[in-house]
Amino acid sequence: MKFTSITTLTSLFFVALSSNVSALPTVNTLVQRDVFVPPILDPHAGTVWTSGESRLVTWDTSNHPVNITNKLGSIFLRKDNRITPLILAQNFDILQGQVQVTVPLVVEADDYSLVLFGDSGNFSPNFTIKGSGVQF
Repeated sequence: MKFTSITTLTSLFFVALSSNVSALPTVNTLVQRDVFVPPILDPHAGTVWTSGESRLVTWDTSNHPVNITNKLGSIFLRKDNRITPLILAQNFDILQGQVQVTVPLVVEADDYSLVLFGDSGNFSPNFTIKGSGVQF
């Protein structure tokens, strides 16, 4: 096929381009998500827990966003900058601002922190858990 003018070539190019628009991949638009990272209020630095007792973990929910990606929370124990597999609480509403946990059994007193997962994960300050004194 021989084209006689640049105008004809340009016209055919735009017709071809417009007819294939539906075949082009669509661009996904990002959906804005609100990440909620409530600060843990208790336990705080200086808190001492004793193995086996029941304690209330609390966090601040006063500034929560309207749309939270995940409202179900979990609390894990953290030791030496690593999250342990020990789940202290799970499947609670993150907007409650508190949950009762049983302090895990530890042999000796040491520093720990908690990780509050839900919409995001955040750490409590380090606090102490006094051991039971029982050797396992």
